Formats: sequence, C-alpha cells, structure tokens
Amino acid sequence: MPSIPRTFAVVGPGRVGSSLALALRAGGWTATAVAGRAPDAPAVRGLAERLGCATASVAEVGGGAALVVLATPDAALGPVAAAVAPSLDRGALVLHCSGARGLDALEPLAEARPDVRRGSLHPLQTFAGPDPDRVAGAWAAVAGPPEVTELALGLGLRPVVVPDDRRPAYHAAAVVASNHLVALLGQVERLAAAAGVPAEAFWPLVRTAVDNVADHGPAAALTGPVAREDHATVAAHLDAIPASEHDAYRVLARAALHLTGRDDPVLRAVLAPGGLDAEVRA
Repeated sequence: MPSIPRTFAVVGPGRVGSSLALALRAGGWTATAVAGRAPDAPAVRGLAERLGCATASVAEVGGGAALVVLATPDAALGPVAAAVAPSLDRGALVLHCSGARGLDALEPLAEARPDVRRGSLHPLQTFAGPDPDRVAGAWAAVAGPPEVTELALGLGLRPVVVPDDRRPAYHAAAVVASNHLVALLGQVERLAAAAGVPAEAFWPLVRTAVDNVADHGPAAALTGPVAREDHATVAAHLDAIPASEHDAYRVLARAALHLTGRDDPVLRAVLAPGGLDAEVRA
C-alpha cells in the first residue's frame, strides 16, 4: 500500500487481531499502539511487546496510525468504532475483521468521521492462537476502497470481494467448513471410541476425503453406502450407534443423498426422523 504510510494500530489482541498484526509487522509495517478492554490487560501488553509498540485506550489508539484494525466481536464493532473515531488521523483506513458483517458495522464511524475510510478484511482461516504464518495463502473476504485489496495482496492473502448483502451467507459457509466440520469430527471420535478404535486411525481418511473434494468437487468425491444406495448398511449403522448419535447421522446422510441427485424412497424413509423398523429396512 504505497499510497499511505505503513503505520498501524490494532484493537483486539485476540487470535485474529494478533495474527494480522504480526503479519503486518513481518510485512514491513510499523505498529503504533495496541488496545483492548483495558490498556494493562495481559493480552494487550503481550501483543504490544511483540510488536514493539505502546498500549493505549480505545479512545486514544488511532493517533498516528494510517491503518486501524478492529478485531473485536461483531456486537462490539459499532461501539468500538464510535470510541475510536475522535483519535483517528484524517484519511486513515479503518478495517474490521468480521466475516458476517459488512461496512454497515462501521456506520458510527461514517457519521462521526466522514474524512476517514472504512473497509473490512476477513481472513478465511482458522487460528488456534496468534499465528502470522497462517495468513499468507489464505483467502480473504474484502470490502471497501482499493487499498483494502492491496493490503490483502501485500499480506499474501487471496482477496475476494463479498458484497454486504452476501456476507451472512459467506460466513455461514465458513462456519460449516470450520466449526461444523470440527463438530462432525467429534462424532467420529465418539463412534470410534465405541468401536474400540483410536480416533487417529480415521484422520488420514478425513484428509483424503477433503483432498478429493478439493480436486473433484463434493458430488464426485462422495463414496460410501448412501452413494451406493446400500439401505441395509445404513440401517445397520443406525442399529449399532447410540440413539444420541442418530439425529446427526440422519441429517448428514440425507445431505449426502441430496448430493447424489437421486430420489431413493427407501433410503429417505430409513433416514427420516424415527426411521423404519429394522425388519423393513433389511
């Protein structure tokens, strides 16, 4: 971003905010301040030490920063934007990192400081902790002036513009890809334990399945009893697993059936809530 000085501040020293801040520093940016719920909070002090900058209150964090990153929970974006507004330099670029919210999340800033620019940058990545190495190579949803895309490219991200009205659907896809997948793997772990097999035995299968989807698409990558219309095996699964696992199994198996593009009345009946009697299913 040669058009503005390469100085930045960050509000929110969590996993995303810290990862982006450290990636910015690695990319040649100079940090001016870190803010959080309190300037002396351990996470605020820790990130400031790693960046070699000062801590600040939210009301003071923007001074001297050409870029201000708001990495806060979605519900806090409006209040934080309003609190930051007085400290901002003219022409500063303020980014939020929400996947679900559009530029409307910074509306208080637009009203208070029409002389600053608004944008959003949401890395399509999961961060278990502060990890700048996970930034480069990830996709990112961006919105705002061209400098936002330039910034994303400078960090090694692959930017895609997502309009405000499509943000919730985009974020839903991200949640399914990350959070719901983790929940599904929790079910794998439970069923593996019931079978007396270590969960680690299934992780190569998971990786191969994901690779096949990436290479061929979900429909072509689908294998297993639903793809084969093997009613008896699906019924045997439901007989074998705990009743507490039935709902999740049935919902995902119905999704797999939908992916095949076929209408199998018997399989639909087996997978309906309550299912068919074992004699009928066999």
